[in-house]
Amino acid sequence: METTSLSALLSTLQSGQNLFLTGGAGTGKTTLTRQIIAAYGAEGKKVAKLASTGMAAALIGGQTLHSFFDLGIADSETDLERRGKLIPKKKIVKLVRAMDLIVIDEISMVSAEVFDMVRLRLLQCGFDGVLLVVGDFLQLPPVTRGTIRFAFEAPSWGAFAFETVTLTHNWRSEDAKFNSILNAVRHACVGEEEHRYLHELIKPTGDDLSCYTFLYGTNRSAFEHNREQLDAVDGDLYAFETQSVCHDAKTQPREVQRFMEDARIPEILELKIGAPVLFTRNSWNYINGERGSVVKLEQDAVSVRKSDGTVVKLERVGTQKSRWEERTVEQDKQMVEVPLITLYQFPIVLAFAITIHKSQGMSISDLVIDTTEIFAPSQFYVALSRAVSPYTLILKQPRVNWANLAFVHPKALAFVTA
Repeated sequence: METTSLSALLSTLQSGQNLFLTGGAGTGKTTLTRQIIAAYGAEGKKVAKLASTGMAAALIGGQTLHSFFDLGIADSETDLERRGKLIPKKKIVKLVRAMDLIVIDEISMVSAEVFDMVRLRLLQCGFDGVLLVVGDFLQLPPVTRGTIRFAFEAPSWGAFAFETVTLTHNWRSEDAKFNSILNAVRHACVGEEEHRYLHELIKPTGDDLSCYTFLYGTNRSAFEHNREQLDAVDGDLYAFETQSVCHDAKTQPREVQRFMEDARIPEILELKIGAPVLFTRNSWNYINGERGSVVKLEQDAVSVRKSDGTVVKLERVGTQKSRWEERTVEQDKQMVEVPLITLYQFPIVLAFAITIHKSQGMSISDLVIDTTEIFAPSQFYVALSRAVSPYTLILKQPRVNWANLAFVHPKALAFVTA
């Protein structure tokens, strides 16, 4: 499909055609997905927003595949049968059948076995809506104990007869040469030219580390760097506890804790005046990953000065976890999305350091990538693609050569380049 306008995508979906929306980092997959969900919602249509992991689900304000389809902890159809969950409950049949659109985000993290279970449930429930799967198979692969099998390897993939829409324009960076190098790294095609380019990005940071955001592969490294740098900032420490509201009395404290982790919201946000921060969402006056500095701290407000001098006064914002339930509305039974948990916190995190995993969706300037902690396929590409410009990007000397650092799963590469 050549055109990628919102109206063209909506027209394709509304004609009953399943879609696979793909493209590299920064090409606008998330933005378009949210616009499609909003357009369906505006027409009163029901959309299930799903992903394979809690973190991916939290990013689109949805549920995990296992939760929505009542798959328990099964990892295959055989396991589903063994656990007594092969036949769906009546309420699941009603729920799935009520949906007009099912969105599965981060499809690269969905295994073939899980994708087959999804197809089974859709058939069992008589689903007659459309499916939109979103993601990049050259990014994070499924987390499995055994052999990695991607969703496209499932017999179900062909059965859905997806129309593929590939986004190509990088909205994060306007530097053509950098985008070309990024694309080469994404495809694990690092030759002499790419090697030279990446090597030139190894630069000294200078003594003041507070003006950079360090990108690490592990939580521990990011936490320790943030703690060390925050301790070095003069002034009083303010601690803002995340406020949680449970809309269902049956909600357990561990569920709140897990949602907090999935939503990438710290239980306690520690700040000082003068500390650098990153915004963690998009708004009319700031974007996800944009940098600022704390200039005022109050009980219910945090003021942040951005690099252009503008001061933004932040209040706590709500992040909600919801699920679909059958409710009686005006004496008529229908499926409605009801809130389960709402977390209230300021939409910022300390900017000294962040993990590659938690940086997804962010556009970050003054970035330092610690390449010594790259351990998963496509991780280096995900890290590199956070940068808005090569001129504000520093790479740490890797322990291996660039070609070995930029590796992707061969099956994913074969599928994308076929």
